[in-house]
Amino acid sequence: MAVARKTPIERYRNIGISAHIDAGKTTTTERILFYTGVNHKIGEVHDGAATMDWMEQEQERGITITSAATTTFWKGMGLQYPEHRFNIIDTPGHVDFTIEVERSMRVLDGAVMVYCAVGGVQPQSETVWRQANKYQVPRIAFVNKMDRQGANFFRAVEQVKTRLRGNPVPIVVPIGAEDGFEGVVDLLKMKAIIWDEASQGMKFEYGEIPADLISVAEEWREKMVEAAAEVSDEMMDKYLGGETLTEEEIVDGLRQRTLRCEIQPMLCGSAFKNKGVQRMLDAVIDLLPSPLDVPPVPGELDDGTPTTRKASDDEHFSALAFKLMNDPYVGQLTFFRVYSGVVKSGDTVLNTVKGKKERIGRIVQMHANDRKEIEEVRAGDIAAAIGLKEVTTGETLCSVDAPLILERMEFPDPVIHVAVEPKTKADQEKMGVALNRLAKEDPSFRVRTDEESGQTIISGMGELHLEILVDRMRREFGVEANVGAPQVAYRETITKTVTDVQGKHAKQSGGKGQYGDCTITLEPSGEGQGYKFIDEIKGGVIPREFIPSVDKGIRNSLSNGILAGFPVVDVTVRLTFGSYHDVDSSQIAFELAGSIAFKEAMRRAGPCILEPMMAVEVETPEEYMGDVMGDLNRRRGIVQGMDDDGLGGKKIKAEVPLAEMFGYSTDLRSATQGRATYSMEFKHYSEAPKHVADTVMNAKK
Repeated sequence: MAVARKTPIERYRNIGISAHIDAGKTTTTERILFYTGVNHKIGEVHDGAATMDWMEQEQERGITITSAATTTFWKGMGLQYPEHRFNIIDTPGHVDFTIEVERSMRVLDGAVMVYCAVGGVQPQSETVWRQANKYQVPRIAFVNKMDRQGANFFRAVEQVKTRLRGNPVPIVVPIGAEDGFEGVVDLLKMKAIIWDEASQGMKFEYGEIPADLISVAEEWREKMVEAAAEVSDEMMDKYLGGETLTEEEIVDGLRQRTLRCEIQPMLCGSAFKNKGVQRMLDAVIDLLPSPLDVPPVPGELDDGTPTTRKASDDEHFSALAFKLMNDPYVGQLTFFRVYSGVVKSGDTVLNTVKGKKERIGRIVQMHANDRKEIEEVRAGDIAAAIGLKEVTTGETLCSVDAPLILERMEFPDPVIHVAVEPKTKADQEKMGVALNRLAKEDPSFRVRTDEESGQTIISGMGELHLEILVDRMRREFGVEANVGAPQVAYRETITKTVTDVQGKHAKQSGGKGQYGDCTITLEPSGEGQGYKFIDEIKGGVIPREFIPSVDKGIRNSLSNGILAGFPVVDVTVRLTFGSYHDVDSSQIAFELAGSIAFKEAMRRAGPCILEPMMAVEVETPEEYMGDVMGDLNRRRGIVQGMDDDGLGGKKIKAEVPLAEMFGYSTDLRSATQGRATYSMEFKHYSEAPKHVADTVMNAKK
């Protein structure tokens, strides 16, 4: 008999804490661990001791890279709730680690967006917001650093509206700001909350609202009540009829609208000064979903029929592996989110993506870097398994007798390559092991061997991404490597449609020969549409069994374009005609025929080189704006817009080819005396101008 749950599933909150790089997210997470009684001493990022930031490089760089998953408990700051269980996924805030954010969004039920009261909504915040929209994640926002010079809560609220097109609803307002930040006014209770400094914010008291804040508090309370009343016609009628809504009705209205992603309740505080995080934790209980509040997870049965699984212990077991981590003591940890059913340590589960059965050795619940072994996990839980060998990120685990594939995660293709070579013979073998292990953990990192040069090429999402991986090879695997100059991941495509291109492979000189013959039409399929193969054969001119071979031959040719050997993207092939020979035709002959036809068609279809374009955003003091824009233009950038950043500086948005962005951080620093910052992320591929394409092709010859 299964052990009864310690915490009923409606009291689970699976949340992510998401933010721009310096908004103070790690400090916020640390405070959560402190108040929830897991942490007894507060770890400060400033001295690099934060519990969540447990990989060494994160401590050196002071940025969060791995989303560690932590379980903690909360009963409310006034102990007013039954015990709730929070599974917190810490997510990175740096653009090169977008994949990590995407991966954690997939397994969350709700998110807390942390913004800086001084910097407001920054570029990475927009990326995270888009991903939260994509997975329909309900969210609340916490405006941190209210104690800093230039802090302004209401400006951040306005930016959520204008920059993110969100619908922010403050449920607290700050008492003071900067050095005078004292606490918050709770708009539900219409009371001031003042936290006690001596107990590091563990104790607090309710007081009267300061006289100079009463009208501000009343104005924002009115907006909050109206937002809550919009939950239903019946509540709206009650509100418009002048009836007073109870605190329960307001919370319920806000909760339902938050779950529907219609509003984003906002709070504020200073994690560093131990103020405000406690009230935000109460908001997680009041306003964010339990696993029962989110739609049942969609998947497919093994015959492709769509189905769903409810968050219930009585359903068959299903889970998604969302992160792999290498642990020096126990080997590979596979983090997974259980969507339905129960699994115990020692159980055998099916990996439906690979069609393999595996035994779960032990199950551990993580607290940042510490772990506690547990017997079983149930619907809604997040834990790590020890002993799974074959599983990679994004794969489904389920009970052997009820196979199911959950929706696959999509991982972007890398945009930057570098060659790495081991410094010594001894490093050679270790490097292979290290790279394979890292690639298994991180699907946006790829490893391959260049056929011509024999070099090992690693690819990733940006310079910082690759730097950190090379760094991890050194620390975790003891591999010293030399790293080449970064290379851009170019692509090839076509610009026009060509019809009736024949590819024929015939060798018939006595004995069994080879014969394959096909005719194709090749057409551009549009940006980001990938490769499509359409079978238009009529009357059996090519037998059914050979048609997949033509497709395979073409697919093999896609990896090596005709201009400079780059992968070919966004083309559609229509197989229209062909012929065969009863004896001499074979799969390999049609594969070769497909490849010949494709290469010839590509030659005629106006082939061109595509280069990755990056969305670049620079925040700079006004006096350097001319220099920054001039420099972006020199890098073939197209400036797409300019905004005030609300702090007397300018925010410039541009689209710039990745090839021109190497070393940009150093150049920007020296041009602006270190005062400007920038972020960039991959936007799309676009046709390279002739002089660039020529240079690229000559370099490959």
